[in-house]
Amino acid sequence: MSTIPSISIAGRRIALDAPPYIIAELSANHNGKLETALKIIEEAKKAGADAIKLQTYTADTITLDCDSEEFQIHGGLWDGKSLYQLYQEAHMPWDWHVPLFEHARKLGITIFSSPFDNTAVDLLESLRAPAYKIASFEAVDLALIKYVASTGKPMIISTGMADAEEIQEAIAAARDGGCKELAILHCVSGYPAPAEDYNLRTIPDMIQRFGLVTGLSDHTLDNTTAITSVALGASVIEKHFTLDRNGGGADDSFSLEPAELTALCRDSKTAWAALGRVDYGRKSSEQTNAKFRRSLYFVKDLKAGDVITESAVRSVRPGYGAAPKYLDYVLDKKVISDVSANSPVVLEGLKDA
Repeated sequence: MSTIPSISIAGRRIALDAPPYIIAELSANHNGKLETALKIIEEAKKAGADAIKLQTYTADTITLDCDSEEFQIHGGLWDGKSLYQLYQEAHMPWDWHVPLFEHARKLGITIFSSPFDNTAVDLLESLRAPAYKIASFEAVDLALIKYVASTGKPMIISTGMADAEEIQEAIAAARDGGCKELAILHCVSGYPAPAEDYNLRTIPDMIQRFGLVTGLSDHTLDNTTAITSVALGASVIEKHFTLDRNGGGADDSFSLEPAELTALCRDSKTAWAALGRVDYGRKSSEQTNAKFRRSLYFVKDLKAGDVITESAVRSVRPGYGAAPKYLDYVLDKKVISDVSANSPVVLEGLKDA
């Protein structure tokens, strides 16, 4: 691609040539307590995250209060609940949004949310949300995507469960709705998801195929997958974040704790810095060690006019003599003047025999 795709959220540029943008997903980890949600924001800021992300819905805006079989959850973390019961327990109360946004802004960490219907978008617009995230399960809700896009704010669309055609449809909906700044996240919608399901080689293909800022929404249990994704072009990393993985909340068990988020913020940026650029030149940290490379040294005393034999010269450290590649050239030459053992071979001091 001739230009590097980029977006900007609250003044922070996000692109391949910028450090990865780290989003701490608060999700349901407030566990019904505003104080916990506020503390999670504080810890995300301390850990070095670029943003904290909420989810804005109620049970009534995301599902139906219905006990029929198709609304029941069987297996996994939420076994035995209905969808309505799960979302009643997990949702972020809407009257918390004002104090949460105010707290994040006071701390200096970007805050935005995933809306799950138009009324959620309206609420977030009233709070001046700087960006929007479309969750994987909503990536097929093209009307919602268009409504979010109509705000003109940057958008991030998670692509868990979506095939290439559905991803393209979501992108087209965002563009049709007026979105100018768009990113997509490779995602596996398993909670937790095994690392081997992630197929991270999909990320460079997504970058080439869709031409957008691309990142990773990671539901694995550690940081390895996320950090690896940086080497493959992930410019955004999203991870669920909690104060206590054993807190008993809907999402706690597959979320990072503060020390782990700190490590992710540090290590992902180190991985990005290590990628650098194509460069075969000598690096600054190598300069002082270059003198310890191998070179040719005399290992015998020789008189002027003596012929250099294999037993008279060796390739050894340090590197003050002629480069080892000149060994065949040096052999059978004569020394112009006396030389001492343990002195470097200097090509200018030799002549043909």
